[in-house]
Amino acid sequence: MLEEFKKFALKGNVVDLAIGVIIGAAFGKIVDSLVGDVIMPFIGALGGVDFSNYFIGLNKAVTSPILVEAKKQGAVFAYGSFVTVAINFLIIAFVLFLVVRGINRLQRTKAAEPAPPAPPAEDIVLLAEIRDLLKKQSA
Repeated sequence: MLEEFKKFALKGNVVDLAIGVIIGAAFGKIVDSLVGDVIMPFIGALGGVDFSNYFIGLNKAVTSPILVEAKKQGAVFAYGSFVTVAINFLIIAFVLFLVVRGINRLQRTKAAEPAPPAPPAEDIVLLAEIRDLLKKQSA
């Protein structure tokens, strides 16, 4: 069983998948930083809005206007966090769209260059010559 697992784990597809997951996680951190540290502050500065602190207290004990403190006081409906996550998702999806679009363009330019046709094999050339000679003789 150990030998079978070793064969499975060392197959190219499994190793490629593992590398993809690790690179994806690192890329996710980069995109999260781009959204959270670069884009969202500009959105907040332009609109003067911080969605993450929008909430509704679900009982009378919640009196704090700050979400972290309000959660300590009781149950809250933190819809601002959802709005922030939804905006982050849209920005991340757009960035990934641009990345995939760029990769597709690179692949199209590589595929657009036609490869020179391979010369026919010697036996095919010889058979074509024989065919042409037989046509001449029968005509």
